Amino acid sequence: MTPDSDLLADLHRRFDHAALKPEVTERDIISLCREAAKHQFFSVAINPVWVRTAVAELSGSIVKVLSVSGFPLGAARTDIKVAEAVKGVSDGATEIDMVANIGWIVSGEFTNVSSEIENIRTNLPYNVVLKVIIEAGKLTPEQQAEATRCVIDGGAQFVKTSTGFFGGATVEQVALLVEAAAGQIEVKASGGIRTLSQCRALLEAGATRLGSSASAAILAELRQEGSP
Repeated sequence: MTPDSDLLADLHRRFDHAALKPEVTERDIISLCREAAKHQFFSVAINPVWVRTAVAELSGSIVKVLSVSGFPLGAARTDIKVAEAVKGVSDGATEIDMVANIGWIVSGEFTNVSSEIENIRTNLPYNVVLKVIIEAGKLTPEQQAEATRCVIDGGAQFVKTSTGFFGGATVEQVALLVEAAAGQIEVKASGGIRTLSQCRALLEAGATRLGSSASAAILAELRQEGSP
């Protein structure tokens, strides 16, 4: 097995299969869940209103349900973000992707950033994974690195590149976040990931989870690439 094939061997388990656009319907969520169960993706990433629907649809499946908090702007009050995260878990989500306060990051208010993350983390069960979206495309490299340190200090398990609403993940962003994380937390790449070559490059850069709405199409591309 080549290093590349080894990297992609469990690609399906890297995906948080996403449907986070505002126009998503219940029918879309059910379709997303069935697709995720078919391919055994790691999770479905959905807005809070659909968590109960997804939990019911994925009953008996290994696919987890991921809800969001403060999505997509990150500008809600901390207590609202906490309530949204806690309610997502009580509805059945086992992972939460929260959006950090991007205004605080660009203003250098890193103590507030860390405190907010810690506030959400301490209100969640210990076994619920918390990822923090920093919207890397709106930050300087220095701000990205400092935001990653805030994620570590706040006790979350992942730093995540972006929501996908304001630009996608890049290899450069992932490499920078991996370096800043220094092995203390993991990196999730998300936003605009639609091809196998992107997945390969982002994983090579050090991402361990990928957020995409094109996960099934990417797996089809992988199968086609492996065909004689």
